Amino acid sequence: MNTLSSLLTESADGRLGILMSALSGIAAALAVALAMTVYFRMSYRTWRDVVRHGLATLAALVLFGFAAYDMRHAALAYLGLNPSKPAVEFEIRMPRETLTAVSDSQIELHTDRNQTLALVDGVRDLADGRALLRGAVALNHRTADRVLVVSLPGKGTFEFRLRLPAEPHRSEQFGPWHLADRIASPLAGSVAPQDAYTIRYRVL
Repeated sequence: MNTLSSLLTESADGRLGILMSALSGIAAALAVALAMTVYFRMSYRTWRDVVRHGLATLAALVLFGFAAYDMRHAALAYLGLNPSKPAVEFEIRMPRETLTAVSDSQIELHTDRNQTLALVDGVRDLADGRALLRGAVALNHRTADRVLVVSLPGKGTFEFRLRLPAEPHRSEQFGPWHLADRIASPLAGSVAPQDAYTIRYRVL
């Protein structure tokens, strides 16, 4: 089963891409600093000097912005996420007994246009007797019809509707917890009430 942790294994090509982007960013920063220093320390300026150095400073600023943009894309690509498309990072709380077979679980994002396999980042125990499952999935299409389906062999199927617009904005913080929208499991009634199955997420 693919996991987010497997995306973080060392890759020579990935590290080289990030290194080159970082070096280009450093070079751009130095260019901006040099251009600004030369411009503001000139004791005598004609209109040609102002135009010439103004264009040089503008070019340096554009280079710096491009380098920062390139570094972000290189980092996301190294993590296995398409920089041109958003992704959802999610956390799901479930009873610990439900997730005993997490290694055999499968999580998919179902939309009205496609189905995408999610990447699982692992599970950790919580103090309230539940377990927290973490993962991420790419948003490949513009649609507001998105349901995260968690299938656990022998345990059941748990569906969580993602309350996101067709073109969601990226967010740094996780949203509020939401209850499962549908639980198809013969164990759901005896293991825990429905409010024991909750999800929260953010857009990367």
